[in-house]
Amino acid sequence: MPFEWLVAVRFLREGRFQSLLIIGGAAIGVAVVIFITALVNGLQANTIRRVLGTQAHIVVRPTEEVARPQREAEPGGLVMPRVEARAQRLRSIDQWQPLVAELDAMPALTGVSPMVSGPGFAIRGDATKAIAVFGVDPPRYDRIVSLSERLVQGAFRVQASEAVIGKELAQDLGLAIGDRFRLVTAEGGTTVAETFTVTGIVDLGVRDLNRRSVYIAFRTAQAMLALPGGASQIDLKVAALFDAERIAQGLEARTGLTVESWMRTNEQLLAALRAQTITTSTIRVFVSAIVVLGIASVLVVSVVQKRREIGILRAMGASRARIQRVFLLQGAIVAVIGSAVGMALALAMTVVFLDVARNADGTPLFELHVSPWLFVGTALGAIVCGLLAAYAPAQRAAALDPAQAIRI
Repeated sequence: MPFEWLVAVRFLREGRFQSLLIIGGAAIGVAVVIFITALVNGLQANTIRRVLGTQAHIVVRPTEEVARPQREAEPGGLVMPRVEARAQRLRSIDQWQPLVAELDAMPALTGVSPMVSGPGFAIRGDATKAIAVFGVDPPRYDRIVSLSERLVQGAFRVQASEAVIGKELAQDLGLAIGDRFRLVTAEGGTTVAETFTVTGIVDLGVRDLNRRSVYIAFRTAQAMLALPGGASQIDLKVAALFDAERIAQGLEARTGLTVESWMRTNEQLLAALRAQTITTSTIRVFVSAIVVLGIASVLVVSVVQKRREIGILRAMGASRARIQRVFLLQGAIVAVIGSAVGMALALAMTVVFLDVARNADGTPLFELHVSPWLFVGTALGAIVCGLLAAYAPAQRAAALDPAQAIRI
């Protein structure tokens, strides 16, 4: 065994109780960092899945119609017209087919789905409910919202006279698979009524959405909402969730259309996610600082206790650099052992949490995202902290005068 390793291990063994204490402190620090990070990542992923699981990451719409004054001011004159805001009618995106083909070719997007949506009424017997009509292409739309995974009954199938409705709407109207209801819309001054058969019932996770959502065929919605050959919006899903706003701004600048990302429409959610990330980072910094101070304090005490031994080693010919490496190795050894124990402890904490934190139906409250890179990164960080903590004691040990150290 090399000289530095031999002396470092012997010093740690002689101060066994101190070594166990600091290894335990490092292990707890590593376990806390891994568990808290996994917990917050799992909580954020669960929140994002629940909130964004029923909406597109980016929505492309036509620009709003703006009322303009009919008379311009003459040179030297002043005109103060009263301009009222225009009512926004349902309009189609100009040249939406080429735009969809262009969006399909973008690698940053994993889903592109044109849609026709508007208000309507669902009627069955004496019951009438105000609803939102969504005309979709199932294969495309399923890549945006994954309705097929949210089905309670039936299938995500919308042919000419078929519809998929929300769970609460089905209860309000007393509908089941195979039942029929009337759908009435009034766009462009024309009232259209048509009878649909229920082919699927979905649970979108939000009661209000379940109570007003009706999905029908894309072409059928075009006819019912007086938008022949048109698309009122294009829903997009991005590969990198937090790149949505950057992509939306680029599309808006290039197309001149109104493009909104989830980061703009869910600002409170984004603020909450950022607050959680800042909190996690703060906890990691303070835990790391505590581990560094703990290792440094134990090694400083070790230097004081081993002054005579250090002096003897220096008198026998050990250089300052070799003495310095002895204490740096002690910090590294403590950090490595503490990291290994801490990772095992973090795994145990994760298993216990998943077993205890459960919903009323016995399913896990949410999943913990524990990646191997989290373990590797935390372990490397602990080793770096161990070396940083050992640097000052190592410098102090290397600076000892052999004659004075032996004399004490």
